[in-house]
Amino acid sequence: MSRFLSRRSVLAAGLAAPGFAHAFGDASRFIPAVAQHSGTWDVRASGLRRLAWELQRRTSVEAILEARATPLDSPKLFELPYVYLSSDRELPAFTAAQTENLRRYLTFGGFVFADANDGSIGSGFDASFRREMAKVLPQVQPRPLPATHVVFKSFFLLDTAPGRFLNSAQLDAWSIGKRAAVIYSQNDVMGALARDESGTYEYEVTPGGERQREYAARLAINIAMYALCLDYKDDGVHILEIMRRRR
Repeated sequence: MSRFLSRRSVLAAGLAAPGFAHAFGDASRFIPAVAQHSGTWDVRASGLRRLAWELQRRTSVEAILEARATPLDSPKLFELPYVYLSSDRELPAFTAAQTENLRRYLTFGGFVFADANDGSIGSGFDASFRREMAKVLPQVQPRPLPATHVVFKSFFLLDTAPGRFLNSAQLDAWSIGKRAAVIYSQNDVMGALARDESGTYEYEVTPGGERQREYAARLAINIAMYALCLDYKDDGVHILEIMRRRR
Protein backbone atom coordinates (compact mmCIF):
# COMPACT_ATOMS: atom_id res chain seq x y z
CA MET A 1 0.00 0.00 0.00
CA SER A 2 2.99 2.34 0.34
CA ARG A 3 2.95 3.00 -3.39
CA PHE A 4 -0.73 4.03 -3.13
CA LEU A 5 0.08 6.52 -0.38
CA SER A 6 3.03 7.91 -2.33
CA ARG A 7 0.73 8.73 -5.26
CA ARG A 8 -1.31 10.93 -2.93
CA SER A 9 1.84 12.62 -1.64
CA VAL A 10 2.82 13.50 -5.20
CA LEU A 11 -0.42 15.43 -5.57
CA ALA A 12 0.35 17.39 -2.41
CA ALA A 13 2.62 19.59 -4.53
CA GLY A 14 -0.48 20.86 -6.32
CA LEU A 15 -1.96 21.94 -3.02
CA ALA A 16 1.02 24.09 -2.11
CA ALA A 17 -0.28 27.07 -4.08
CA PRO A 18 -2.37 29.66 -2.19
CA GLY A 19 -6.03 28.74 -1.92
CA PHE A 20 -5.60 24.96 -1.94
CA ALA A 21 -6.66 22.99 1.14
CA HIS A 22 -4.42 20.25 2.53
CA ALA A 23 -6.97 17.48 3.12
CA PHE A 24 -6.50 13.90 2.02
CA GLY A 25 -9.42 12.13 3.69
CA ASP A 26 -9.59 8.41 2.88
CA ALA A 27 -5.88 8.22 2.11
CA SER A 28 -5.58 4.44 2.28
CA ARG A 29 -8.55 3.56 0.05
CA PHE A 30 -9.33 3.76 -3.65
CA ILE A 31 -11.91 6.46 -4.33
CA PRO A 32 -13.90 6.02 -7.57
CA ALA A 33 -14.00 9.73 -8.37
CA VAL A 34 -15.98 11.05 -11.34
CA ALA A 35 -15.27 14.42 -12.95
CA GLN A 36 -18.27 16.73 -12.78
CA HIS A 37 -18.62 18.94 -15.84
CA SER A 38 -21.51 20.87 -17.38
CA GLY A 39 -22.66 17.97 -19.56
CA THR A 40 -23.95 14.49 -18.72
CA TRP A 41 -21.15 13.38 -16.41
CA ASP A 42 -22.75 10.70 -14.19
CA VAL A 43 -24.13 8.10 -16.60
CA ARG A 44 -21.63 5.43 -15.49
CA ALA A 45 -21.79 5.85 -11.70
CA SER A 46 -22.90 2.22 -11.33
CA GLY A 47 -19.92 1.10 -13.42
CA LEU A 48 -17.57 2.99 -11.11
CA ARG A 49 -19.19 1.38 -8.09
CA ARG A 50 -18.70 -2.01 -9.69
CA LEU A 51 -15.06 -1.20 -10.41
CA ALA A 52 -14.50 -0.33 -6.74
CA TRP A 53 -16.19 -3.58 -5.69
CA GLU A 54 -14.16 -5.67 -8.13
CA LEU A 55 -10.95 -3.93 -7.15
CA GLN A 56 -11.55 -4.70 -3.49
CA ARG A 57 -12.58 -8.30 -4.24
CA ARG A 58 -9.74 -9.19 -6.60
CA THR A 59 -6.80 -7.18 -5.25
CA SER A 60 -5.41 -6.06 -1.89
CA VAL A 61 -6.68 -2.51 -2.42
CA GLU A 62 -9.41 -1.26 -0.10
CA ALA A 63 -12.02 0.86 -1.83
CA ILE A 64 -14.90 3.20 -1.19
CA LEU A 65 -17.90 1.67 -2.91
CA GLU A 66 -19.67 4.87 -3.95
CA ALA A 67 -18.72 7.14 -6.83
CA ARG A 68 -17.56 10.55 -5.63
CA ALA A 69 -18.46 13.53 -7.83
CA THR A 70 -15.74 16.18 -8.03
CA PRO A 71 -16.05 19.37 -10.11
CA LEU A 72 -13.22 19.89 -12.57
CA ASP A 73 -12.51 23.33 -11.14
CA SER A 74 -12.47 22.18 -7.50
CA PRO A 75 -9.30 22.07 -5.34
CA LYS A 76 -10.59 18.70 -4.09
CA LEU A 77 -9.41 17.27 -7.39
CA PHE A 78 -5.90 17.32 -5.91
CA GLU A 79 -6.92 14.83 -3.22
CA LEU A 80 -7.57 12.12 -5.82
CA PRO A 81 -5.05 9.88 -7.62
CA TYR A 82 -7.74 8.65 -10.05
CA VAL A 83 -10.52 10.61 -11.78
CA TYR A 84 -12.99 9.19 -14.30
CA LEU A 85 -14.17 11.58 -17.03
CA SER A 86 -16.88 10.59 -19.48
CA SER A 87 -20.15 11.39 -21.20
CA ASP A 88 -22.58 9.69 -23.56
CA ARG A 89 -22.65 12.69 -25.89
CA GLU A 90 -20.60 15.71 -26.92
CA LEU A 91 -18.58 17.17 -24.06
CA PRO A 92 -19.34 20.87 -23.40
CA ALA A 93 -16.39 23.24 -23.64
CA PHE A 94 -14.49 23.53 -20.37
CA THR A 95 -14.42 26.89 -18.65
CA ALA A 96 -11.08 28.65 -18.23
CA ALA A 97 -11.11 27.66 -14.54
CA GLN A 98 -11.79 24.00 -15.35
CA THR A 99 -9.06 23.93 -17.99
CA GLU A 100 -6.46 25.50 -15.72
CA ASN A 101 -7.33 23.34 -12.70
CA LEU A 102 -7.24 20.15 -14.74
CA ARG A 103 -3.90 21.16 -16.26
CA ARG A 104 -2.44 21.74 -12.80
CA TYR A 105 -3.87 18.48 -11.50
CA LEU A 106 -2.33 16.46 -14.33
CA THR A 107 0.98 18.31 -14.15
CA PHE A 108 1.32 17.68 -10.41
CA GLY A 109 0.84 13.93 -10.79
CA GLY A 110 -2.91 13.43 -11.17
CA PHE A 111 -4.47 10.82 -13.43
CA VAL A 112 -7.60 10.84 -15.60
CA PHE A 113 -9.26 7.85 -17.21
CA ALA A 114 -11.48 9.16 -20.00
CA ASP A 115 -14.17 6.91 -21.48
CA ALA A 116 -16.38 7.50 -24.51
CA ASN A 117 -19.72 6.19 -23.25
CA ASP A 118 -21.22 6.74 -26.69
CA GLY A 119 -18.50 4.69 -28.40
CA SER A 120 -17.91 7.58 -30.77
CA ILE A 121 -15.06 7.90 -33.26
CA GLY A 122 -14.44 11.34 -34.76
CA SER A 123 -17.66 12.86 -33.40
CA GLY A 124 -19.65 13.08 -30.14
CA PHE A 125 -17.57 12.59 -27.01
CA ASP A 126 -14.49 11.52 -28.95
CA ALA A 127 -14.10 14.71 -30.97
CA SER A 128 -15.06 17.02 -28.11
CA PHE A 129 -12.76 15.32 -25.58
CA ARG A 130 -9.79 15.59 -27.93
CA ARG A 131 -10.68 19.25 -28.50
CA GLU A 132 -10.66 19.99 -24.76
CA MET A 133 -7.47 18.04 -24.13
CA ALA A 134 -5.76 20.15 -26.78
CA LYS A 135 -6.53 23.14 -24.54
CA VAL A 136 -5.65 21.42 -21.25
CA LEU A 137 -2.30 20.02 -22.47
CA PRO A 138 -1.52 21.99 -25.64
CA GLN A 139 2.08 20.74 -25.82
CA VAL A 140 1.13 17.06 -25.53
CA GLN A 141 -0.01 14.91 -28.43
CA PRO A 142 -2.04 11.75 -27.75
CA ARG A 143 -0.29 8.52 -28.65
CA PRO A 144 -1.50 4.91 -28.74
CA LEU A 145 -0.31 2.91 -25.74
CA PRO A 146 1.87 0.04 -26.96
CA ALA A 147 1.05 -3.50 -25.90
CA THR A 148 4.24 -3.46 -23.82
CA HIS A 149 3.03 -0.59 -21.61
CA VAL A 150 2.82 -1.38 -17.90
CA VAL A 151 -0.94 -0.69 -17.83
CA PHE A 152 -1.42 -4.03 -19.59
CA LYS A 153 0.37 -5.87 -16.78
CA SER A 154 -0.28 -3.72 -13.69
CA PHE A 155 -2.40 -6.56 -12.26
CA PHE A 156 -3.77 -8.81 -14.99
CA LEU A 157 -1.80 -9.78 -18.07
CA LEU A 158 -3.74 -8.29 -20.99
CA ASP A 159 -3.25 -8.00 -24.71
CA THR A 160 -6.55 -6.31 -25.50
CA ALA A 161 -8.44 -3.19 -24.40
CA PRO A 162 -12.19 -3.77 -24.82
CA GLY A 163 -15.18 -2.16 -23.17
CA ARG A 164 -18.88 -2.38 -23.95
CA PHE A 165 -17.75 -1.94 -27.54
CA LEU A 166 -14.62 -2.89 -29.42
CA ASN A 167 -14.53 0.16 -31.67
CA SER A 168 -10.82 0.72 -31.17
CA ALA A 169 -8.23 -1.96 -30.45
CA GLN A 170 -6.04 0.45 -28.54
CA LEU A 171 -5.95 2.94 -25.70
CA ASP A 172 -4.67 6.46 -26.30
CA ALA A 173 -2.58 8.37 -23.78
CA TRP A 174 -1.50 11.93 -23.09
CA SER A 175 1.86 11.49 -21.39
CA ILE A 176 3.84 13.89 -19.25
CA GLY A 177 7.39 12.63 -19.31
CA LYS A 178 7.17 8.85 -19.03
CA ARG A 179 3.89 8.98 -17.11
CA ALA A 180 0.57 8.44 -18.87
CA ALA A 181 -1.37 11.26 -17.20
CA VAL A 182 -4.52 10.61 -19.26
CA ILE A 183 -5.61 7.25 -20.62
CA TYR A 184 -8.54 7.25 -23.02
CA SER A 185 -10.81 4.49 -24.32
CA GLN A 186 -13.35 4.81 -27.13
CA ASN A 187 -14.97 1.54 -26.06
CA ASP A 188 -17.08 2.56 -23.01
CA VAL A 189 -15.22 0.42 -20.47
CA MET A 190 -17.49 1.37 -17.56
CA GLY A 191 -20.55 0.58 -19.65
CA ALA A 192 -19.46 -3.06 -19.57
CA LEU A 193 -19.42 -2.95 -15.75
CA ALA A 194 -22.60 -0.93 -15.19
CA ARG A 195 -25.44 -2.69 -13.32
CA ASP A 196 -28.96 -1.59 -12.45
CA GLU A 197 -30.48 -1.62 -8.95
CA SER A 198 -31.39 -5.31 -9.27
CA GLY A 199 -27.78 -6.20 -10.06
CA THR A 200 -28.43 -6.94 -13.74
CA TYR A 201 -25.91 -5.66 -16.26
CA GLU A 202 -27.36 -2.59 -17.94
CA TYR A 203 -25.87 -3.09 -21.41
CA GLU A 204 -25.04 -5.87 -23.78
CA VAL A 205 -21.39 -6.17 -24.73
CA THR A 206 -20.53 -6.52 -28.41
CA PRO A 207 -19.15 -8.30 -30.30
CA GLY A 208 -17.58 -10.60 -27.68
CA GLY A 209 -20.36 -10.98 -25.10
CA GLU A 210 -19.58 -12.04 -21.54
CA ARG A 211 -15.97 -12.93 -22.25
CA GLN A 212 -15.41 -9.40 -23.51
CA ARG A 213 -17.16 -8.02 -20.39
CA GLU A 214 -14.70 -9.91 -18.17
CA TYR A 215 -11.73 -8.49 -20.06
CA ALA A 216 -13.23 -5.01 -19.78
CA ALA A 217 -13.42 -5.49 -15.99
CA ARG A 218 -9.80 -6.61 -15.91
CA LEU A 219 -8.78 -3.60 -17.97
CA ALA A 220 -10.62 -1.24 -15.62
CA ILE A 221 -8.80 -2.81 -12.66
CA ASN A 222 -5.44 -2.53 -14.43
CA ILE A 223 -6.04 1.15 -15.18
CA ALA A 224 -6.97 1.82 -11.56
CA MET A 225 -3.87 -0.02 -10.35
CA TYR A 226 -1.72 1.99 -12.75
CA ALA A 227 -3.21 5.22 -11.43
CA LEU A 228 -2.41 4.18 -7.86
CA CYS A 229 1.02 2.71 -8.47
CA LEU A 230 2.30 4.25 -11.73
CA ASP A 231 5.04 2.08 -13.27
CA TYR A 232 6.59 0.37 -10.27
CA LYS A 233 5.56 -3.01 -11.72
CA ASP A 234 7.77 -2.36 -14.73
CA ASP A 235 10.88 -3.27 -12.74
CA GLY A 236 12.98 -6.38 -13.29
CA VAL A 237 11.56 -8.39 -10.39
CA HIS A 238 8.04 -8.05 -11.71
CA ILE A 239 9.12 -8.93 -15.25
CA LEU A 240 10.50 -12.26 -13.98
CA GLU A 241 7.16 -12.98 -12.31
CA ILE A 242 5.31 -12.10 -15.52
CA MET A 243 7.47 -14.52 -17.50
CA ARG A 244 6.92 -17.27 -14.91
CA ARG A 245 3.15 -16.87 -15.12
CA ARG A 246 3.22 -16.89 -18.92
CA ARG A 247 5.12 -20.17 -18.92
